[in-house]
Amino acid sequence: MCGIHAVLIPPGVTHVVSSDLTRCLCNRGPDYLGQVERRVTSSTNNDSTDCWTLKLTSTVLALRGDHVAKQPLSDSDADKGSVLCWNGEAWRINGEPVSGNDGEEIWRMLRGVEASASVITTPISMEEEKEKHILDVFRAIEGPFAFVYWHEAGRKVFFGRDRLGRRSLMMKRDERTGEVVLSSVAEGLNGGDTRANGWKEVEADGIYVLDLGMLPLSGEGVTSAMLQPVRRDWIEGVDPAEFVSSIGRFNKSLAPASGYAPLSATSPSVAALKQQLIDSLSLRVLNIPQPPNADRVAHDTRVAVLFSGGLDCTVLARLAHEVMDPEQGIDLLNVAFENPRVVAQLRKDHAKNNGPNGEVDVDSIDFYEACPDRITGRKSFAELQRVCPGRAFRFVAVNVPYTETLSHRQQVISLIYPHNTEMDLSIGYALYFAARGQGACTHLDGRVEEEYTSPARVLLSGLGADELFGGYSRHPSAYERAGYAGLVDELLLDVGRLGKRNLGRDDREMSHWSKEVRFPYLDERLVKWAMDTPAWEKCDFENEGGEVEPGKRVLRLLALELGMEGVAKEKKRAIQFGARTAKMESGRVKGTTLIS
Repeated sequence: MCGIHAVLIPPGVTHVVSSDLTRCLCNRGPDYLGQVERRVTSSTNNDSTDCWTLKLTSTVLALRGDHVAKQPLSDSDADKGSVLCWNGEAWRINGEPVSGNDGEEIWRMLRGVEASASVITTPISMEEEKEKHILDVFRAIEGPFAFVYWHEAGRKVFFGRDRLGRRSLMMKRDERTGEVVLSSVAEGLNGGDTRANGWKEVEADGIYVLDLGMLPLSGEGVTSAMLQPVRRDWIEGVDPAEFVSSIGRFNKSLAPASGYAPLSATSPSVAALKQQLIDSLSLRVLNIPQPPNADRVAHDTRVAVLFSGGLDCTVLARLAHEVMDPEQGIDLLNVAFENPRVVAQLRKDHAKNNGPNGEVDVDSIDFYEACPDRITGRKSFAELQRVCPGRAFRFVAVNVPYTETLSHRQQVISLIYPHNTEMDLSIGYALYFAARGQGACTHLDGRVEEEYTSPARVLLSGLGADELFGGYSRHPSAYERAGYAGLVDELLLDVGRLGKRNLGRDDREMSHWSKEVRFPYLDERLVKWAMDTPAWEKCDFENEGGEVEPGKRVLRLLALELGMEGVAKEKKRAIQFGARTAKMESGRVKGTTLIS
């Protein structure tokens, strides 16, 4: 995980990175802060005395290799050469696993493009070939990432997010000064007023190229077209509509009229899903360096799970146990909020049940333990302890008083921006405080440590399972409306929207605490397998009976096979309701209401 900030500055304009933005960038990458500056001359005039300036800043959270790879990655020449700001995890490049530091490996490949010699007929064809080779480097990467790459010889800025948009990158153009800014987090949110800032999420639909070769040196006469990036497809020469999320073709087959074998624990798709998840988790939980000051902690814990106790996250915790070193602990981060509206109702109900006087000490009510996700979390924690004896699972009860929620409100609003609805805020609260990882910790031996902060820098999230395996209420509705044809259409719509979901928003909320969130269900190969698999081998709405409900049945059957019957039968619940961050002040507020 890293922070990226790049700004293209016209002649005569001064751009100062604010202390607040620097703080947010350093929160994303506390291990190193670096900055590189380049003078942007035109293709017809190399005079650098009065020209545009490109300032690139990177902060680093070191999670790959045996050293801190300083960024931005650049040529040894202090004033010239190409520059790479890299924020991500390249799990594979050209189909091969990456050992060591992935950012340095990508930089090596980009430098190879610079050094490669080809038989070129004209300067134009040379530049086109180099651009293609640069694009092919980023196209070859499997994993979550965002990047900004300045290619000095071509005077072009390449930037983008991975196919599924798992890392944050935003863009803003200042119409008054002509500046163009790319950043992991937004800046300039004066007093929290986000309405006039102009930031937009960079789309995950391709790689963007901004050609600066024809910019006027004076900065005058610059048109919008000159600063309009061109999008290049992830897959060259193929209609993007054919490849969902630029990963693969979706299997639109309908269930055979002659019938099919209902999903069971012995179905091939259950075993296949288990192997896909083990492969995905192996990339994401192994070879994580020890966090700083690890010698001050009595246990070795490098991974934590965002843990509601639901099906998706508990299966991840269970399979992580099979993959990880048996001596390492796994923290289970379970968040619960003091919601004034819910508290008032609980107090009223409690008073009603305690006699005619209706008097009760509100402090005697444990509002946090009454949260749905806390109840489910403790049940699933007990089930994990039963099926994984000896593994040091730690249940971290993150309790957030209402006063603390209010004190962090402005920070969360800034991080979720440009998203600005009440639903964004309620989800943002839950992820923000869960990622902080501070609470009362129940250890393996039952001992409770009241003030605990998880040392883990890697977080696992179960996001993506509902879209891939039919876990939302709209999926059975689609089946009831139009059978498997309707279900296939709904699943296709969900998978196609993965890259347009709010993963950039979620990345900003959680990385603020110097943590990196990883999404095992959104591994490209697992997503491709899920798209290849017929709908009735993932969810089985034609056969309502059975040991587990039909939504996400393949995953529920895997939970059964792993010995977790209670987890296999857990119902789907949105995080804002499970943690009680929704509708804190009024029950009449809608999720689509803009933040006031």
